[in-house]
Amino acid sequence: MGSDGRMNGREERRLPIMMEVNLAPAVRASGERCEKTFTDNISPHGLRVQSTSAWRLGERAEVTPAKGDVAMLGEVVYCQRVSNRFFVGLKFRSKHIPWSILQRFNGLTHTDIMGAMRWSENDPG
Repeated sequence: MGSDGRMNGREERRLPIMMEVNLAPAVRASGERCEKTFTDNISPHGLRVQSTSAWRLGERAEVTPAKGDVAMLGEVVYCQRVSNRFFVGLKFRSKHIPWSILQRFNGLTHTDIMGAMRWSENDPG
């Protein structure tokens, strides 16, 4: 927990979910960036997403799943450059991310998810 008694992003469980999303600034001017990309992981209050460009701390971004779920508005809490791309951490104000892909993981522990992933990777069929 943080010094103020609240959970911070590093202490929350992350689910290793990769899904296609559209990432764009919350307030777009004509010609501003909008990109199709992928999440790296999702936590109860945010996610980590790949980007082709740098984002500023505090900048607001809109993340929309490619499968048609509702868009979420997030605040950039970090932007980490790795080679020629960036990993951006977004924190959502909403207490619930209503995306259908998360329903598969409802009630599972992180260990259950990792075990299922290893099983499916080793499955020959």
